[in-house]
This record gives sequence, structure tokens and C-alpha cells, in this order.
Amino acid sequence: MDILVIGGGGREHAIIKKLKQSPLCGKIYALPGNGGIAEDAVCVPIAATDIAGIKAFASENHVDFAAVIPDDPLAMGLTDELRAMGIPCFGPSKAAAIIESSKAFSKELMKRYGIPTAPFETFSDYDEAVKHLENHSLPVVIKADGLALGKGVIIANTLDEAKAAVKNMMLDGAFGHSGDRVVIEDFLVGPEISLLVFTDGKSAALMPASMDHKRIGDGDTGKNTGGMGAVAPNPYFTDEVRAETTENIIIPTLEAMKKEGRTFKGCLYFGLMLTKNGVKVIEYNCRFGDPETQAVLPLMESDLLETMLAVEEERLCKAEVRFSDKFSCCLVLASGGYPEKYEKGKEIIFDNFPGNIEVFHAGTRQENGKMLTNGGRVLGLNAVRDTLREAVAACYEAAEHVSFENKYMRNDIGKLALEAID
Repeated sequence: MDILVIGGGGREHAIIKKLKQSPLCGKIYALPGNGGIAEDAVCVPIAATDIAGIKAFASENHVDFAAVIPDDPLAMGLTDELRAMGIPCFGPSKAAAIIESSKAFSKELMKRYGIPTAPFETFSDYDEAVKHLENHSLPVVIKADGLALGKGVIIANTLDEAKAAVKNMMLDGAFGHSGDRVVIEDFLVGPEISLLVFTDGKSAALMPASMDHKRIGDGDTGKNTGGMGAVAPNPYFTDEVRAETTENIIIPTLEAMKKEGRTFKGCLYFGLMLTKNGVKVIEYNCRFGDPETQAVLPLMESDLLETMLAVEEERLCKAEVRFSDKFSCCLVLASGGYPEKYEKGKEIIFDNFPGNIEVFHAGTRQENGKMLTNGGRVLGLNAVRDTLREAVAACYEAAEHVSFENKYMRNDIGKLALEAID
């Protein structure tokens, strides 16, 4: 069957590489794809948010199945449009994607259904938000209500920082209309866990939990990014934590969405924190996380395409979803200056690059036979090994064989996970 994959980053490259392994897979079209994805799929320069363009392409090319991966087209209702054309999809409806596209909705959902999360308040008025901050404990977490490329969450350690964050979102329009409303919530303490879950709205299949590294600098310092690397499985996600999460968070969330008339089908991402008072939800995403997907999917031993079809056809409980018990590390190579200003168009050179490392292209393009940088996060290097220490070491060794001007990476991916294991 011919497949349409919407998106063009490292996460999409990881998904495409895994889909290619399925005997059910025919031609893969990536819209828009990138320079590296072009080696695994037919890339078409149609933006992931060009709903009309995507629909026309899908119709003209008689696509059999579509996987809509990024948050924006999901929030815009692309899966609804494609399903209305008779094209089955992997990805939630617009009504279900609100679990990510509105943080206010997701927080109110958790409050309504007793799903554990940090105490919070929501504000549409700037002055009221500031007044609330003046009486709030520090640190405090401020979130833009809408989608913000993974950068709409600020942890403020001082009142001045908190006020500046609210002003930046609500008055200065740093995230457009996504910042018209903000959520202000208590700061939680504990290890973070990223959990990706396949669900058809009735049952759930958990992928190995992972540990993301969101901040730009070593030791989790500096600005939030889309993620500088990830390791899986997360050592803090023990059997006990898994059971607690399933009972108190995953099942109640799926049931809550169903009761709201927003049945969720696709990949539901749970951003969790293991606090002294149990597991709590930091955030939901309505799709595969990045770079977590780049760490988790290489561990998948069963057929991803068959799993996606089972989700769409609501027969996930009968599908085989199986993962290796090995360890995986994804190391992101970024452009210097990311997540703020950075330059594009730098040639990427692979010199004696090891053959047992997977490369997922995030921000690249091909020009005149050369691979060039074309984004903040450029590449994800992934290693699967028998131990986490071996996987981490293999990624860093491989990074020495990749060069481009102003290459930047964190030097402590996996450090916290290794300390937990030791």
C-alpha cells in the first residue's frame, strides 16, 4: 500500500525508516520531507499545513493510507479531511488533538476527571495573571495555551522572570494567538518521564518510556528546545510506576476523552513527572514526541504499519506490539545558536561514519549533490546496544565522524539515566 507521511523532521524520518520495514509498505510519499528523508521516500514540497495541497496530492496519487505526524496539521483537522475522502489515517481528529492544542483544555480535563497534575489557574487577562503571580510561590511554570513549537513553557525562578514571560506571551505576541491565554501552575520536582502510547480509543499499547533532554545546555541549563537527545528505556519507569501510570493516568485519560466526545486514536504522548506524591502529568501531546521517537522506534520489533492500521481500525487489542529489551540513545546535532538565531546552508560531512549507527535527518536539504544544514536541529544519531552506557558511548563516538560549521551538541545525554542505573 502507498503511504503518505506528513512532516519533515527527525521524528518523521524515524517513522519512515520503520514503515519501510513492513511487507505491507509500498511507495512512501513525505510531505514535505527533507534532504535525508529523500533517500527513503519520495519528498514532495508541500507544507504540512497546506491542507488543500495535501488533499489534492493524496487524491491524484491514490494514496492508501496517511500518517499525520506534526501537531499543527492535526490541530487543523487534516485527518478529518482525509478520512472524509475515504483515506484511512493514523492520527487523532481535530476534536481529540485539542488535548495538545489547548493547554487550558487539557488542564481542565485533568481537573474534571481527577487525573493527577500540578495545581493551576488559567488567565486571558494580563493584569489578572500578573496579580496572581505576585502571590504565587517560586519557581512557577507559565505556559502559552496554544501550540508553540515546544517552546511555550517557561520556568520562572523570580517574580521578574515570571512577569516578563507573561508579558512576552500575552502582550508581545511571542507565540501569536497561542499566547492570548496562559496557564500558570505550580512547579513540580522529580525525574521526568516521556511516554508514547498507541491507542485506538479503547485500548492502549505502551512504548518503552524515554528520558528527553529539553534544555540547550549541559546540566539542563539554558533555554527550552525541541529536545537535544533522548534515551530509552527510562530507568525511573519501573514496573510499579508503570502500573500506577496505567491505572491513574492512561486509562482515565482515554475514558475522559471518550466521555467528552473526543475519542483519541493515534499516538498519545504523556509528559510525566515522578514526584514524592506519585506520578503526575506535566503535559499531553497528540502525536509522537521528538526526539523521543528517534530513541524509541529503533527498539520496535513488530510491524509499525500494521500497528497504525490496527489503531485506525480499532483492533489494537488484537495486534502484536513488541519492543526489544535493549537500550537506545539519540544524540541531536544542532546548529550553533539554536534555539534562537542560527545559520543554514552549512555542508554536512560524514567521514568514516560507523555503519551500526542510524542517522535521522531533522533539518537538512540536498543541493548540487551536497547535504546542507537547514534547521536548528540538524541530525539525530541513534545507537541501540545491550547496555545504556554502550549506546551513549556509541553515539558520542559517531558524532566525531560528522562535521559541519558551528556544530553543537550537549555532552551529557543519558547522564541522569546512567546515574539512576548505577
